[in-house]
Amino acid sequence: MRWSRMIAVVLIVFGVLGGSVYLTFLAPNYFADRTHWKTIFIPRGATFADIADSLHQNGVVRRKFCFVLAGKLLGWAEKIRAGKYLLLNGASNFEILRDLHTGRSAMNITITLVEGQTARSYAHILAREVGIDSERFMALVHDSTFAHELGIDASSLEGYLFPNTYEFYWQEDEEAIIRRLVETFKHFYNDSLQEQARKLGLTTEQVVTLASIVDAEAKVDSERSIIAGVYLNRLHRGMRLEADPTVQYALGKQGRVYWKDLDVESPYNTYLYAGLPPGPINNPGMRSIKAVLYPSRHKYLFLVSNGHGGHVFSRTYREHQRAVQKYRKIREQQIRRENAMR
Repeated sequence: MRWSRMIAVVLIVFGVLGGSVYLTFLAPNYFADRTHWKTIFIPRGATFADIADSLHQNGVVRRKFCFVLAGKLLGWAEKIRAGKYLLLNGASNFEILRDLHTGRSAMNITITLVEGQTARSYAHILAREVGIDSERFMALVHDSTFAHELGIDASSLEGYLFPNTYEFYWQEDEEAIIRRLVETFKHFYNDSLQEQARKLGLTTEQVVTLASIVDAEAKVDSERSIIAGVYLNRLHRGMRLEADPTVQYALGKQGRVYWKDLDVESPYNTYLYAGLPPGPINNPGMRSIKAVLYPSRHKYLFLVSNGHGGHVFSRTYREHQRAVQKYRKIREQQIRRENAMR
């Protein structure tokens, strides 16, 4: 009898322990059909208690005490990755903790960074879509030490944040994001393109700076190399570039440039100062960079909008003035039509 009682006690103890282990680690939190998913955000800096509360409130974790205990016993409580997660409703504590620890259920966020946009514009997009700190992003962009660490010989990373379609994690580290954008630029700007720049007598910064102006100016893709040729012709002749996008950058706004704007005091104002501005005015894409490296060979020195998205190119100032007058008439007609429709 005594032995049978001892065996019974041992079985009960093991049963309780086994049940506790099952309940803590392996039991489904909810007896769902395991086809329902919930999106959960884990912000950077969140404590394990905060995470447990959030999962409990969102109906992912049923027994918060068991979840917290499991996290501490597994040693993962302080090793949860921030991110946007898709978690299975009905998963066990072990499955949830494993996914949060390894990041295996973290959702990728696909973002297209469009060519010709400024770093500030990228910062706003990434803050809205990925949850980054836009001010930290911009501080890193303008950190010359960080730029040199990434192999960019410039005072800022404006111009080197390569436009492309990327996949990010929710609240991915700003430094990691910038590193990826710059590495993509460096991968694109290979030895062959660098050699072509040397043949033209241009540094990488000069290529990127001029490409940023071309990107801002070109609305028709086929004109990129022609526009690049115009500005290179002007540079070779010692003429001021007189590029409207540089004035817009100096003013910190988009839209039409007026006569009064041409006097804005800024080293980026190419109506006042000869040569290229101090650095890129946006982040140009592959097409504009290649347009600068392989420009159209022509004798054009001037360009003006044709009123329909493209440009009229001229060799002489007299030709240019005729094109300007024609554009003004077209613009006046457009304004009259717009006013008539209001």
